[in-house]
Amino acid sequence: MNKILFILTIFYTTCINAQIDRDLVRANKYFSKSHFTEAIPLYKKSLNNNYSFNALKNIADAYFYIAQYDNASKYYKFLVNNYASLLDEVTYFRYAETLKSQNKYLESYNILRKYYRANDTTKLAILEKSIKYLENVKAIGNRFSIENLEINTKHSEFGAFRKGDTLLFASPRKPQDGTQKKYGWTGDQYLDIYKTSLKNLSEIYSFSTEVNSKLHESNIIITRDGKTAYFTRNNYSNGKRKKDKNKITHVQIFKTKFINGKWSEITSLPINSVNYSTEHPTLSPDEKTLYFASDMPGGYGSFDIYKVALLTNERLGTPKNLGPQINTNKKEQFPYVDSNNNLYFSSNGHPSFGGMDVFTVKLNNYTVSKPDNIGLPINSGYDDFSFFIDPISKIGYFSSNRPTGKGNDDIYEIKEQKPLIIEDCAQYISGVITDIDTKKPLSNATVTLSSNDKIIIQSTSDNLGHFKFNASCNTSYLITASKEKYRKKTAKLSLKNERKKNNDASLALKSILMQEKEKKAALALQLQKEHDLRLKKALQLEINKKEKIETTITKEENIKKQDSILLIKTPEVNFDYKLWYMRRDSKKASKVVIDLMKKYPAMIVEIGTHSDMRGNSKYNKDLSQKRANSVRLYLIDQGIDPGRIIAIGYGEEKPVIQCKTEEACSEEEHELNRRCEFVIKRIY
Repeated sequence: MNKILFILTIFYTTCINAQIDRDLVRANKYFSKSHFTEAIPLYKKSLNNNYSFNALKNIADAYFYIAQYDNASKYYKFLVNNYASLLDEVTYFRYAETLKSQNKYLESYNILRKYYRANDTTKLAILEKSIKYLENVKAIGNRFSIENLEINTKHSEFGAFRKGDTLLFASPRKPQDGTQKKYGWTGDQYLDIYKTSLKNLSEIYSFSTEVNSKLHESNIIITRDGKTAYFTRNNYSNGKRKKDKNKITHVQIFKTKFINGKWSEITSLPINSVNYSTEHPTLSPDEKTLYFASDMPGGYGSFDIYKVALLTNERLGTPKNLGPQINTNKKEQFPYVDSNNNLYFSSNGHPSFGGMDVFTVKLNNYTVSKPDNIGLPINSGYDDFSFFIDPISKIGYFSSNRPTGKGNDDIYEIKEQKPLIIEDCAQYISGVITDIDTKKPLSNATVTLSSNDKIIIQSTSDNLGHFKFNASCNTSYLITASKEKYRKKTAKLSLKNERKKNNDASLALKSILMQEKEKKAALALQLQKEHDLRLKKALQLEINKKEKIETTITKEENIKKQDSILLIKTPEVNFDYKLWYMRRDSKKASKVVIDLMKKYPAMIVEIGTHSDMRGNSKYNKDLSQKRANSVRLYLIDQGIDPGRIIAIGYGEEKPVIQCKTEEACSEEEHELNRRCEFVIKRIY
């Protein structure tokens, strides 16, 4: 039983794989024939069971070709995330285009930046320049009013051409004869040319049963005299369809004449070939030159714009490519030349908002300038093409597959309301130069604008101190102002992407003379502050010191305050008459001094010795000094630092008891005058 189940499983899996292979083969076949609407469901079916790089890329491209950009974007995103190394520039470009159609411009630019950084820095620089250019175009705003025409349906309508009150256009709507002819690329009918009156757009008729065939016809133009028309048609003539070696039926430009009330004598132009396409004819104002698009060999991209001279006797000159200023390595189609010799065409190779955008350039016989994007709202993230306008009335038409339309491609009537003036994003830098102290404006001050260490422009302020410069957006600048007898000053400005913004860069300069005065005044003030601070600190220290001393006096019973003098209270230290040696009792008395000085290591003591009045004053002075020195030596012997002891002999200058004569005082009174006092000069 298990063996049977295993065999059935193998058989079923083999059948499924075989079916997937058949779907993929059929899908690839349809894709190679450009039958994209038939290829897509088969690719999706095969991808349900097996992811194939080729199938993924083909389905993404198929959706891109039929302008289903949302669907294409999903597959391109998957490819970029999973097969980046296998993808070429074209795939990245298409993915970026689909993102633009979804209004994801930053993401679109970043996808291309990433690719070019890794593969082509030259193209990266071109991309950045294109982005800036498109910002300048966008800044113009909406240049046209647009109106979706009544003639539009769920099908495609495009290629509008106005002849008097008649509007001609192409559409794949169901033919009036009831025949069904499906086109594999889009899955819709083949294109035919239709006409309607601008006075009654609801009535639409086939342009000509002779011109319209079983295959495509589109983009017709008629000469001013109404006798000749040129149009695009598949390579189909006399009921026969012609193909190249790859079995592709290209499109060609045909000519027809209006004879006896109908269009006849339909002929293929000699510039046509079975091997390439020629399409979208338009005439120069003098109708002597035919402009058209073609993918003939020798061009710059997939389709280029050409011109060919219309000679006499139905002859044509040699086609001439309009050159690399107009044609790119991508696609240029749908040319139209107005009566002022302005060429309009659609391209996805010039800087565009997405898909095919409409561009314009003035044609002359000498040089061709670079085309300009005609701006919003004509151009969008989708394909915008088949542009036609009357330069006098400013009224015209264009086609677009933008999703806000009624169908695939719609025709819009337009009216120009603004001229095409593309300017770089610019701002202004202005201000007033003043004296910082007087606030008065300074005239003739030199003002310099620089960026990236380079001087852009230099000017002087006017009588009111004003200056003004033109500046670029997204740029950083330095503005420097200087004037004689003033200090130079610089300001920095970083401008953003805000057009026509005025940036204030006013500067106030400092007078050098005033600055020197202020410096001196500031220095004097600083010195005064420092002096005051030192004085304050000294006073505070003195206060603190006094408070500390008072606390010590209160605490130490052997210290007494006598008037403003601090004395150490000791037993009497006396000396024998006419002798200076310390007596035994005096040494004991000095122990109080020694103990205090050891307790307070910062204490400084003055030993003041005195004599009585007996003898002459010089003798008494010398004797008292010897006595002071004797006490000092004793204190030193007891371990007191000599630097902390001051010894002064006062002689008989400061008696305790005043004696008018030697006999007036007793011996005891004289002994009291022969004393030693310990005066505290410093405690802390």
